[in-house]
Amino acid sequence: MEHSKNTVAELIIQQLQLMNVKRIYGVVGDTIIGLIDALSNQENIKFIAVKHESVAALMASAEAKLTGGLGVCTATMGPGVTNLLNGLGDAYSDKAPVLAITGQAPSDKIGTDFQQYVNQQELVKPFASYSVNLTSPDAIIEVMHKAAQKSLGQRGVTHLSIPKDFFDKKTEVRPRRLPLLVKSTSSLEEESKNRILEVMKTARQPMILAGAGARGASEAIEMLADTWGAAILTSLGGKGAFEANSPNLLQGIGEGGNPYAKSAFLEADVVLLAGVTWWPEGYVPTDAKIIQIDSNFDKIEKSIPVEIGIKGNTEEVIPQLNLGLKGHNKNDEWVGRCREVKELWSAQLEQEGNSEGSPIHPARIIRAIERTIDPDAILAIDTGDVTVWTNRILRQQNQRVLFSGYWRTMGFGLPAAMAAKLAESEKQVVAVVGDGGLQMTLADLLTAKRYGIKITIIVLNNESLQMERDKIKAEGGDEVGVGLTNPDFVKVAEACGWKGVHVEEDNSLEASITEALQSELPALVDIRTAQIFFPETE
Repeated sequence: MEHSKNTVAELIIQQLQLMNVKRIYGVVGDTIIGLIDALSNQENIKFIAVKHESVAALMASAEAKLTGGLGVCTATMGPGVTNLLNGLGDAYSDKAPVLAITGQAPSDKIGTDFQQYVNQQELVKPFASYSVNLTSPDAIIEVMHKAAQKSLGQRGVTHLSIPKDFFDKKTEVRPRRLPLLVKSTSSLEEESKNRILEVMKTARQPMILAGAGARGASEAIEMLADTWGAAILTSLGGKGAFEANSPNLLQGIGEGGNPYAKSAFLEADVVLLAGVTWWPEGYVPTDAKIIQIDSNFDKIEKSIPVEIGIKGNTEEVIPQLNLGLKGHNKNDEWVGRCREVKELWSAQLEQEGNSEGSPIHPARIIRAIERTIDPDAILAIDTGDVTVWTNRILRQQNQRVLFSGYWRTMGFGLPAAMAAKLAESEKQVVAVVGDGGLQMTLADLLTAKRYGIKITIIVLNNESLQMERDKIKAEGGDEVGVGLTNPDFVKVAEACGWKGVHVEEDNSLEASITEALQSELPALVDIRTAQIFFPETE
């Protein structure tokens, strides 16, 4: 019996549905009209039309970071695919599984002087672990499988370019599910485990650095810290994995982290990295023995002088190490030193977080956010001064933090917040942004209104690219180009169908943020923020 035929566009959607994709982010363009038309004829996958392709790719990246599933974005050829690159760079740098599907010139025009033509495989080569131009409609399922398996297996970016005329071509190939991957519990071989434990038992000044990949093992890591006599430091992605009042937690490290922890970390003799690739130069020990746990072996080699790499999940490996260290004689003097570091920092945080005056100190703003958001809220942090102040001040509970880690693109906050709310609609989602970062994606306030995405944006408005201003000041340079000409953000928000709130005085911060969080509309809080030189700027 002859199979019914489907168009390539229909097969793409059917295959993505089998891959549990719920949304495609993009901007409509000439060469992907066939795909958009097919999307309009079904209800399983929603097309989210944004104002700029960079936002589409950033939303796909943020969704992938949050859920671990495949984020998908689409764009037309030429400037469309070029505009995707910033968001694809973010996904590549932070190991987020993202698939970009782009239109290409008609099949008989590829390689010619056709308008907007560019070799897309060469264009995305720095970011994509797999990129192919579809040359036969019959190959669509095979290349989609290869792309998805590479994205999900390697936690990276893949890309398919499809000639405009191919979307409407019919083929008899059928979509099929990805292979079912059955997760097995990994058990360390006895010889390997003994070698790891030997190194750990030599430690007199141990330290644990934990990241987003340690969230599922937080209790086991706390037990390990107690048994081993170690303190716990976190990357920004690790915020929320541990309660702020944990006796072993020294908070963050690196720019914006606990400055008192730096000297202690530099003295560590054995460091365990749990679900983290963050190794900030200048803050880390140079002679310590380093053990790294990560599910992806290539992460273990990321510019970190690792002595022992353990391929596995933290939640599986840490309990085995706990058993092996049972009865270990920890260094009480080191434990006491680390507790003093925690107390010193806690006292300073309390003082900074209660700073008074107007314009409002950024530390006071972060403290107000901490006091008002839900314990399980999702925070989307933009890049810039807000990143380091959040890392410095926020005393986390069980919140998730989304940010642009290694790529560090401004403009990440609003797209990430929208993607997070679409992916986890029951969660409270808050974007913490600077005025400079927000203006890079300001048009997409309309996207949130269009799709009813109820998020809250908190704007630290100091009319400056403050991080760059601080760095220029630290180097003794001239402050050129760092001042901003800002619109009235509240009027802009209201014109886009949002609720807008101005805040001038610190005594109204919590009430104003709470008002915004309780709004039935997406809400923007514009806070007059002081231009404070960040203490750790070099």
